[in-house]
Amino acid sequence: MQHIIKEIIEFGIVLGIMVLIHELGHFAVAKWCGVRVETFSIGFGTRLFGFRHGDTDYRISVLPLGGYVKMAGDVPGEAPSGDPGEFNAHPRWHRTLIAFAGPIANFILSLVLLTFVGLYHHEVDEYLDGPAVVDYVPLHTSAASDGLAAGDTIVRFNSKINPTWNQILQECALNQNRTVPMTFVHNGQATSRDLTITSLDTGLKSGGDALSAIGLIPREQDGPIAIENVSSGSPADHAGLKAGDQIISIDSLALHSVEPLHIYLKDRSGAPATLSVLRNGQPLTFTLNPEYIASAPAYAQYQIGFLPKALPVDIVKLPLSQAIAESFKDNLDDATMTFRVLKGLFTRHVSVKALSGPVGIAQQIDVAASNGAWSLIRFMSFISMQLGIFNLLPIPILDGGMILFLAIESLMRRDLNQQIKERVYQLAFVCLIMFAVFVFYNDLTRH
Repeated sequence: MQHIIKEIIEFGIVLGIMVLIHELGHFAVAKWCGVRVETFSIGFGTRLFGFRHGDTDYRISVLPLGGYVKMAGDVPGEAPSGDPGEFNAHPRWHRTLIAFAGPIANFILSLVLLTFVGLYHHEVDEYLDGPAVVDYVPLHTSAASDGLAAGDTIVRFNSKINPTWNQILQECALNQNRTVPMTFVHNGQATSRDLTITSLDTGLKSGGDALSAIGLIPREQDGPIAIENVSSGSPADHAGLKAGDQIISIDSLALHSVEPLHIYLKDRSGAPATLSVLRNGQPLTFTLNPEYIASAPAYAQYQIGFLPKALPVDIVKLPLSQAIAESFKDNLDDATMTFRVLKGLFTRHVSVKALSGPVGIAQQIDVAASNGAWSLIRFMSFISMQLGIFNLLPIPILDGGMILFLAIESLMRRDLNQQIKERVYQLAFVCLIMFAVFVFYNDLTRH
C-alpha cells in the first residue's frame, strides 16, 4: 500500500509540473494578446483550493490528470458577445499563437531539462572511449565480406591508430559511401582490408545503431547480458528466464549487449535459439522461439522479451553549447520515436495495447525515480515532449484541433458554423473519454 501511495505522489508531482508548464504557455501568450483568463486550473473537476487575482481564479482541482486555462468566450459553439477581452474576439493569428504556446512550452521544458542534465550529469557509454572490440558481425555486410569476426579488435581505421568506437563512428560519418583502409587483429594476426562504408541511416532503419549496416557491432561491456526484468507472456517468460539471470551465450556465441543479440536473431530469421544462462552461479540452458515484433516495417526485429540492466557509463559535464546541442539531438530522437509509434498505430504495426495510461506512466516514473534524480529528470523530459506532441494532434478539444479549425477558417476567410463546431467538439470529447477508458483498462489488465 505504501508503494502505491508513493507512486501516486510521484505521478502527481511529475504530471503536475508538466501540466503547469503547458498551461503557463497558454496563459502567458493569452495575457500578452490581451485575452481575459477566467480560470487557471491544475487538474479537472471540482475546485479543491486556490485563490483569485484580478480576473483569474488560480485553482487546484480534484482530478490530477491534466489541467486547463479557461479564457473568456472560448466555449465551443458559444457566439461572440463583442467583448474585446474574449478569445474569439481576437484575430485568428492571436488564437493560433495561444494554441501553439502550450506544446511549445513543453518542448522548451524538454530542452531545458536535458541541457541541465548535459551540464551536470551527461552519461557516456564506457565502450565508446575504449578499444574497438567487435561483438558481432551481421551477415551480408561490408565487414563480414572483409573477414571481420566477433572478438576481433580494430587497430587502425582510416588515419586513426588504435581507434576508439567514438572515433570510428566519426570517421564513418565523414566517409559515407566511400572506402577506407582498416586493420584488425583476428586470432592474433593483423589483417588489412578496405572497408566500404554505406549510409549510416541504413543501420538505424534496420533496427540497429548507425554502424550496424556496415557490420561493426561494438562490444559494449566485457561481462554477459544481465536481465533486469522479463516481459510477461514473452518467449523469455515462457522459457523460464528470470530477473537476475545472466545470458552467457546464445547458440554457443557469446554476446554482451542486446543490440547484437537482436541482429543475430534477425540473421537467423527468428529460428529457435539455445541460451546458456547463469543463475545464482549455476549454469542453465533454455531453448526458446524468438517473437517477431513489427513495430514498423523498417524497424521490425526478433525479440525474446526482456529488459537488460544498464550498461556501464562515464559521467561527464559538458560545456553549455555542447549540452544544448546534445539536448536538441536527444529530444529529436525522442520526438522521432514518438512519431514512429503514432505512425505504427495508424498502420497497425503497433498495437494499441502497447500504450500506457496513468497506471503505466506512474510505474515508469517510479522506476525512473528509483534509479536516481538524473534518471527521473530524463524521463520528465521525455514525458514533456510526448505531452507537447500529443496536444498538437489534429483532434478537436486538443490544441492541434483548435489550430486545424483556425487554419480551415483562415482558408475559408470566415468562421465555421458554431453549431457544427459544437457537435464536432462533443463527438471528439466522447471519443477521447472512450479512448482514455480503454487505455486505463489496458493498464489495469496489463499491470
